[in-house]
Amino acid sequence: MTHSSTSGTETAPARPKRLIPLDLVRGFLIGSAELVPGVSGGTIALVTGVYDQLIDSAAHVVLAAKRLVTGPDRISAALAELRRTDWFLVVPVLLGMATAVFTVAGVMESFVTGHPEVARGLFFGLVAASIAVPLRMLPARTSRQPVLLGVLAFLAAAALAFWMTSLAGGADVENPPLIAVFFVASIAVCALVIPGVSGSFFLLAVGMYSTTLRAVDTRDFGYIGIFMLGAILGLAVFVNILKHVLHNHRWFTLIIMAGLMFGSLRALWPWQSAAEVGADGEPHGAGGLLAPTDPVLGPILLAVLGAVVVIALIIVEARSAAAKDQTAPDPDEGENPRP
Repeated sequence: MTHSSTSGTETAPARPKRLIPLDLVRGFLIGSAELVPGVSGGTIALVTGVYDQLIDSAAHVVLAAKRLVTGPDRISAALAELRRTDWFLVVPVLLGMATAVFTVAGVMESFVTGHPEVARGLFFGLVAASIAVPLRMLPARTSRQPVLLGVLAFLAAAALAFWMTSLAGGADVENPPLIAVFFVASIAVCALVIPGVSGSFFLLAVGMYSTTLRAVDTRDFGYIGIFMLGAILGLAVFVNILKHVLHNHRWFTLIIMAGLMFGSLRALWPWQSAAEVGADGEPHGAGGLLAPTDPVLGPILLAVLGAVVVIALIIVEARSAAAKDQTAPDPDEGENPRP
């Protein structure tokens, strides 16, 4: 094992440095997508062709941290995993994402707070169309996956999401407890791993979307630091759990995921009641669903626009995947597997 660092399997394939500017752009697009509820950064990573490489690199970084803590050969084993990470991809993508987050967050926060009905209309269309993403990823059904049980799982997940989003009351939580910020971030970051799931949508559903964007825009580094710690926890723990269930229980996991997205549309219904200050001095009654009232045309048009954007992304991703399959070498003609 003393010579393992010289093995070809110990380092990531050399990525051409000429791709760094393109990877910066890819990261900017992924980061921008993560700020828009309903658009998944994972989907953008798929469309731009770097999803698999990013997931593999993230897995190596998480495993390096695990090796450093648990051993054996803590230092050497951790360094070996870090050498397998494609840093010439990861670093430009992360820089592009950070640039997008710190430049676009203020614009998005102003849009959401200044035009709530129109913003929710846009996000409603984005999320509604995005439900097709996990459904398109469903594997072939087996005898252990009856249709009726799948329908019941979808409806149960939708009902759960509808109830949970109603608890947020459609209101923006102004000063959430830092422990809540930590755990919400740990869940929201999982959207980076699963195409079709939006972390920003989860923040919006629990009433912490505008608060988080405002913290980024005002450089509230205390809030941002707690959020980042939660995100790191999510990548280290929840992501591996999600990868496990997607691998071992993929059909039911994707069905439940689609149901959660469908039920969570409640939080994005454009017309909702505003909060009123009660006798106790606290706001009450926010988030009640209302019949369409002025403005009507704007939210509807933007909902259609949002759905069209997601459908276009799905079509582009499907065509790129088909092209990749056509150009992939025949496994029967490839090299022998490594011993």
